[in-house]
Amino acid sequence: MGDELGTDDVPFPAQAAGPLLVIIDENHRGLLLRRITEEGGFAFVSSAELAAAGDLRSAEAAREMAWEQLHSGPWDEVVPTWRDAYAMACLLVAGIRASAGDLKEALRVLDMGLIMGGPLLRRELEVAVGKISVMSASNQVECSRRSSRCGLENCRSWNIDEVLQILPSRSLACKAVEKQPSPSLEAFIRDYFLRSYPVIISNYIDHWPALTKWKDVDYLKSIAGDRTVPVEVGKNYLSSDWKQELITFSQFLDRIQTNISSADLTYLAQHPLFDQIKELRNDIMIPDYCYAGGGEIQSLNAWFGPPGTVTPLHHDPHHNIFAQVVGRKYVRLYPESASQDLYPHTDSMLKNSSQVDLDNFDAKDFPRTADLDFIDCILEEGELLYIPPKWWHYVRSLSTSFSVSFWWRASDLPFENV
Repeated sequence: MGDELGTDDVPFPAQAAGPLLVIIDENHRGLLLRRITEEGGFAFVSSAELAAAGDLRSAEAAREMAWEQLHSGPWDEVVPTWRDAYAMACLLVAGIRASAGDLKEALRVLDMGLIMGGPLLRRELEVAVGKISVMSASNQVECSRRSSRCGLENCRSWNIDEVLQILPSRSLACKAVEKQPSPSLEAFIRDYFLRSYPVIISNYIDHWPALTKWKDVDYLKSIAGDRTVPVEVGKNYLSSDWKQELITFSQFLDRIQTNISSADLTYLAQHPLFDQIKELRNDIMIPDYCYAGGGEIQSLNAWFGPPGTVTPLHHDPHHNIFAQVVGRKYVRLYPESASQDLYPHTDSMLKNSSQVDLDNFDAKDFPRTADLDFIDCILEEGELLYIPPKWWHYVRSLSTSFSVSFWWRASDLPFENV
């Protein structure tokens, strides 16, 4: 097969998909198969070779073998080779599915490869997604009658008294987060970055296409409707009923327009959606503020859900510019100096999260929190919020909301505690 097609790249699976759909670099393929063999994955290699000839059953078997390895223990203990093996198996399955005309299933499998697979074949996965997306572009999904009328805009009137009834005690009664209209980078660094102090920045992202495009359900479904995304279901990640699911973006959009119970709230939270769906990435830009201190972007994540989604009180290790693109959110912030009075979890996995449930606060259990000073705000559509490292923050969506977090690390500042 390699002799006929050259040594640079080879269609894989060749007979099933043809050279225009799924192509794996021959060097990557050979290297990965050797590594899998070294890990004892002889059955995987055998199935992969059969899948190259268009055998769907063998391709699915290879994917299942790799999937089992991904779930053999804690995620950070998974052998990286098996993540790459899973990506390869996803390419195999998707090529065969696409050649048979099952484009939705092919995209679903490729997304699983992007979400769960390793970095070795990421480029091949992205190219395959692009080709199959073009093939399925004519399959437009009609929006429901409700979404055509309201899209993702706020259809309810804004009533501050109603909002205060659902917010934690003392909300909007203490000091407000400062707001500055599009400060210069120099002013931002001097007045907020170096002081490690939050600020709302307005009038800075008015030119982003996302501000209008992301309200259009038809647009979102047309570019991402068949793509598979991970979502959280339940009150929040600290709740006993919390779980994760994998659904299509269209299913997610339908859910967030109908969710009314907090137990069934569906939230696309802290997901690198823009690495997965490039069309959405083109609708936004990295703010210049993220380059403060010689900034290096660590992650760019999406936060998308219906009214009532909550991110409980926690802190993060990096600088964060939080862009509110659609809708509005309530945000409460406590400085790092208040950490011990916020009762962090002792479990190492949750040590950046507080045991204090601000929505059901019990002063008897957490007396030191009751009178703590904080700053808060309602972050409006089109505004940015700078959250310094280690600042505790609680976030509640007050409407259907689509936000983007830009995490960066200023690695050239020796005094920075990250």
